[in-house]
Amino acid sequence: MSVIEKLRTAKRPLFTFELLPPLKGHSIERVYAAIDRLIGFEPAYINFTTHRNEITYRERPDGLLERRVTRLRPGTIALAAAVKYKYNITVVPHILCGGFTREETENVLIEMNFLGIDDVLALRGDPQRGSRTFIPEKDGHEHTSDLVKQIVDMNSGRYLESTLVDTTSTNFCIGVAAYPEKHFEAPNRETDMEYLKQKVDAGADYIVTQMFFDNSKFFRFRDECRKAGINVPIVAGLKPVSALNDIKLLPQTFHIDMPNDLVSEVRKCKTDQEAREAGIEWAVEQSRELIREGVPGIHYYTLGRSDNIARIVKSAF
Repeated sequence: MSVIEKLRTAKRPLFTFELLPPLKGHSIERVYAAIDRLIGFEPAYINFTTHRNEITYRERPDGLLERRVTRLRPGTIALAAAVKYKYNITVVPHILCGGFTREETENVLIEMNFLGIDDVLALRGDPQRGSRTFIPEKDGHEHTSDLVKQIVDMNSGRYLESTLVDTTSTNFCIGVAAYPEKHFEAPNRETDMEYLKQKVDAGADYIVTQMFFDNSKFFRFRDECRKAGINVPIVAGLKPVSALNDIKLLPQTFHIDMPNDLVSEVRKCKTDQEAREAGIEWAVEQSRELIREGVPGIHYYTLGRSDNIARIVKSAF
């Protein structure tokens, strides 16, 4: 059953979460351990992030710098397939515009189709490290809406090579991201809403939000979506505070605001463990309110650690 089918037929809000592929050279067992802590809570699906190539420079023995291109977390599709068949669960790999050409995207989607993976989260991705602006690959997509259109075309049997005949149509369910507090590159919320509507009009089936810590901002965003004619399900994305520095790093990295009550509680903490406990308590209350207000699902960003998510889900769902 696809994500959109689960969202439409569920009798209660769905619990879902996101994991990162292991760093190159590390074992898949760490991923299995994270899943094992959460599988008993019957997650509806699991997302797996995708990471573009990164450019690094290393000094050679002669003192010159050598440019190297590497991907620190490869294996998203293989990992998703391994988890799908080990746990008999729906998996949702991320597909990016950034770092990929249209042909590379098509090839990845063909592999997913062969593996029986019919769900995808379409994202633009961040700018290349060291760049202030997003630059697409040559013959790549600049906007998520164009990526969505390519996936929709494959669902209709249309591939990049127009001379192909008797093609097989894929059956991808497409999710896209949204930002309750506005994407940092958008000049205002109204413009950001226009971009989101373009993604939905292109064929996205549902939306999952960036993390937020103030539910009122999510509810405002949800209302603005409906006024704009965006009527697909909107899944709330949460990331619990897990360390003292989170109140500094999360706003800087993800361009979000944190409520003063939460910041005050974390500032009282003397250790990361105390901050983690404060983050769990806050996320539990957030989750309970979101469930009362009828969200179709809550999606938790784990960053590879799941013990705190298990406690939150046990208390809230």
